[in-house]
Amino acid sequence: MLFGDLPTANQLDSICEVIDVCRFLPDDFIEDMIIKNPSKDIMNKIARSILGLYSYDENPDDISVQNVLRQSLQLVAQFPTIMTTAYQVKRRAFYGKSMYLHPIKRGLSTAEYILRQTRSDKLYSDDEAKLLDIMLMLHADHGGGNNSTFTTRVITSSGSDTYSTIAAAMSSLKGPKHGGANLMVNRQLQDILKHVEHPEDDDEVREYLRRILRKQAGDGSGLIYGMGHAVYTMSDPREVILKERAKHLAYEKGFEEEYNMLCSIERLAPGIFAEEKGSSKPVCANVDLFSGLIYNMLGISEDLYTPLFAIARVPGWCAHLSLIHI
Repeated sequence: MLFGDLPTANQLDSICEVIDVCRFLPDDFIEDMIIKNPSKDIMNKIARSILGLYSYDENPDDISVQNVLRQSLQLVAQFPTIMTTAYQVKRRAFYGKSMYLHPIKRGLSTAEYILRQTRSDKLYSDDEAKLLDIMLMLHADHGGGNNSTFTTRVITSSGSDTYSTIAAAMSSLKGPKHGGANLMVNRQLQDILKHVEHPEDDDEVREYLRRILRKQAGDGSGLIYGMGHAVYTMSDPREVILKERAKHLAYEKGFEEEYNMLCSIERLAPGIFAEEKGSSKPVCANVDLFSGLIYNMLGISEDLYTPLFAIARVPGWCAHLSLIHI
């Protein structure tokens, strides 16, 4: 298949088979890189593991398109295995909970695989897998201007190897102003619900959001997480989709209060921004506003919020990386 050509059905099947096989990691890698060295932050563990994979590659420094594509397919396949294993190890090491390392089952989508590997009973519904799949698609790379993709292009343009480049992108994505934003939205939501006595009262919600902007409440950052985007100003189409998907699930699983509060934040925050900042620049909700709530409703630990973002972004990082070397 020539680079840039649309793959045939048979070639797509071949790619899926490659990813299926590549999900397996060497036993000594899992033991030495992940189990023996638990990490409090899974993003750091994934970045370290990516750098470690360099030692398992017989041709790690070759940056030809063919070799980079091979490495990229492997990384896309290996990310979920590294993430779910690191999560289970963290559960045991830092939470004192049981560690479930399920045998890898072939033929699953990435979303199905993640849900199966993170749950003790390995069970999930088709609707849950489809929703997580939508989450991963909406969080996929959408241009070269965001922080982690820009990092990818900068590092690989120096001629550095694939593993160093993707590890650097991981480090960029970890930040709370980038990939860590959905986690911060979830924590901010809990803080607002804790301090706003009447969540249905717009004036009370508006005043607390104003205090957040003034660094008098929340985490003191002065940021209303989930609001604002460098590219999207009038509307983030990803957020629109997630808001619609979240509503049905929220009322089904008893998260109405959380969902309604996020809707209030989306509705009230733009006006508060305009008043406090004295700016007429439009501000809209971004993809992170509802993503944390959806993960929560799917029973996914906060530990995995940003790593899931990374799993969605790695194919895009690899695409940018490959383009640089054409």
